[in-house]
Amino acid sequence: MELVVLGGGESGVGAALLAVAQGIPVFLSDRSPIAEHYKRELVEAGIEFEEGGHTESRILAAREVVKSPGIPDSVPLIEKLRAKNIPVISEIEFAGRYTTSKLIAITGTNGKTTTTRLTYHLLNEAGLSVAMGGNVGKSFARLLTEPPKEYYVLELSSFQLDGIDQFRPDMSMLLNITPDHLDRYEYKMEHYVASKFRIQMNQGPEDVFLYWKEDPNVRPALGQLGGPARQIALSTDQLHENHLDVGGETFDLEPTALRGQHNAMNAAFALRAALEWGIGPAVLQRGLESFTNAPHRMERVGSIRGIAFINDSKATNVDAVYYALQAMDRPVIWIAGGQDKGNDYQQLLPLVRKKVRILVGLGVDNEKLKTAFGKVVEGFVEVDSAHEAVKAALKLGKEGEVALLAPACASFDRFKNYEERGDLFRQAVREVNI
Repeated sequence: MELVVLGGGESGVGAALLAVAQGIPVFLSDRSPIAEHYKRELVEAGIEFEEGGHTESRILAAREVVKSPGIPDSVPLIEKLRAKNIPVISEIEFAGRYTTSKLIAITGTNGKTTTTRLTYHLLNEAGLSVAMGGNVGKSFARLLTEPPKEYYVLELSSFQLDGIDQFRPDMSMLLNITPDHLDRYEYKMEHYVASKFRIQMNQGPEDVFLYWKEDPNVRPALGQLGGPARQIALSTDQLHENHLDVGGETFDLEPTALRGQHNAMNAAFALRAALEWGIGPAVLQRGLESFTNAPHRMERVGSIRGIAFINDSKATNVDAVYYALQAMDRPVIWIAGGQDKGNDYQQLLPLVRKKVRILVGLGVDNEKLKTAFGKVVEGFVEVDSAHEAVKAALKLGKEGEVALLAPACASFDRFKNYEERGDLFRQAVREVNI
C-alpha cells in the first residue's frame, strides 16, 4: 500500500518529494490544476500524480494520507478516509518523523511570519546551522530533502497543527490567539484555541513553551490545555519605550525596523528563543539591527509630499489592524476593506477616533466600515483600486500624515491574495511618485 498526498501545492509536493527520498511509494492527487513548476518537480522525481479530480478507489486504498492544510476535515473524501480508519496527517507530522534536529515551532493568529523570520535571522547571524520553513517559504518536508541543518524554525498555522499526532518541537511559541478562520472551527472560539495549543501537546519537561501571558484567550486555557513543558511567560511589561528586557538582558529597538508594541512582542519571543540556545546579547542586538521584515507587514513603501505610505496588506483581521494603528504616531489616512470575515470592529473604535482622520474604503462593499466608522472619522471615501486609494490619500492627506493600508479583511473581492493587493499598492505609490 502506498502513501497518498492530497494537494499539489508547496506542502503536498514537499511531502511527496520527502517520501521518495525515504523510499516510500507515493501518489499525489489534487482536484484542482497543479502549477507547472510543481508538475515539473513531480515528473523529474518520478512521482505519479493526478490533477483536476480524485481517483477515490486509489485514495481509499492508501496506508496513510498526507493532507494539505487548505483541505478542510469536513470534505466528504476526508470523512470517507476516517470512516475506513486510514490515518490522515499533515505534512508537518509526516516530516517530523525524519529528523532529529532541534525544532522551534511558532504559531499565533498574528505575528507568526515576523517572529519566524526574526528567530531564523538571529540564529543564522549567530552562525548556527539553521533553516526556516513551514507556513512560510519552503515546506518542512522539502527542507528535509536538502542537506540537513541542526535547527529548523517553523511557522505553523492552526490548519497544519490540526493534522499532527506525534510531532514534538524542542521549543514552541504561542504568540497570541484572536478570532480568525472560525469557519473551519464550527464558529466556536474554543475549538480554534484548542487547535493553537496543539503546538505543545507532545512536549516533555525538557522542552520549552513560550507564551504571551496577557493574551485573554491563552491564559485561561493554560490550565486545561497546557502540558509539562517548561513554560516561559512573556509580557508587554518587558517593554520600556524602545527598550526591551528579555531574559535578564536589555535590547534597544530604536535602531531597528521593529516598530510598534506588536513587533516588540514578536522580538521578545525571538530573543528569548535565541537566548535559550546560548546566543549572547551583543550578537542578538546586531541581529535585531540588521533584520528586515517580509513584504506587506508594516512595510514603508515611500513618501510623497510629506505623506508616508505603509503597506500592511497582511493585516487581514481586526486584531492585526489594531496593532498597526497602535504603532502609528502621526494622523492616519486608513485604507481598509475587502472580503469581510465576520469582523466586529468595536475594539477599533477608540483607536480610530484617536488616530484616523480619513477612511478610504477599498472593498467592493464598504457599508460595514462606513456604518462602524463613518461618524467617527473626518472623511470617508470609496475607491475601486489600489491606485485610486493612493490618489485619494494624496488628495485628502496632509503633510506629516501617514497613509496606512491595513484592510482588516481578506483580499478576494478585488485581488488574488493579500500579496497582490500589497504589490499593487506599492507599485501605485512608486508610479505616482515618479
